[in-house]
Amino acid sequence: MLLGMMNILMKACGLGNWRPFYLDIIFKVQMGNCLRPSRNGSDKDSKLNFSGGNVHVIGSGEEWDEKISEANKEGKIVVANFSAAWCGPCKMITSHYTELSLKYSQLVFLTVDVDELMDLSSSLDVRATPTFFFMKDGQQIDKLVGANKPELEKKILALAESSKSSSF
Repeated sequence: MLLGMMNILMKACGLGNWRPFYLDIIFKVQMGNCLRPSRNGSDKDSKLNFSGGNVHVIGSGEEWDEKISEANKEGKIVVANFSAAWCGPCKMITSHYTELSLKYSQLVFLTVDVDELMDLSSSLDVRATPTFFFMKDGQQIDKLVGANKPELEKKILALAESSKSSSF
């Protein structure tokens, strides 16, 4: 795909007019940030599948508040995935997120569909999907934008280790 995009851009601009900002566009697409739904809306009604994991699917603002409150009372760190059913990178990282929820069960894993809970997503300033928030005591302690599997696992591992050391 990347090679095809480069060929199209090179033909459109001419080899001598190749500009670095085109590379920026290509790599942003490859990194995995969705900014809006696809135009055809073909997968708008489908849901991301988090079955088999320890991921709580949040369906309302009240449910969000409850899960955050429970995590606070238990002294647990929350990992919240803000995603959308139409987002390709969100679909790509869903199974990895589910696996991480099983591997690091001392953390609370949540997922929020940005289209279903627009007010919540807006209040947290979600501008692209997927966006992962890492929260402790109801406060954001870190954030990751994009479907970067190694970086997501690195952040979760660090939080899991810090939660182990603080629980002794």
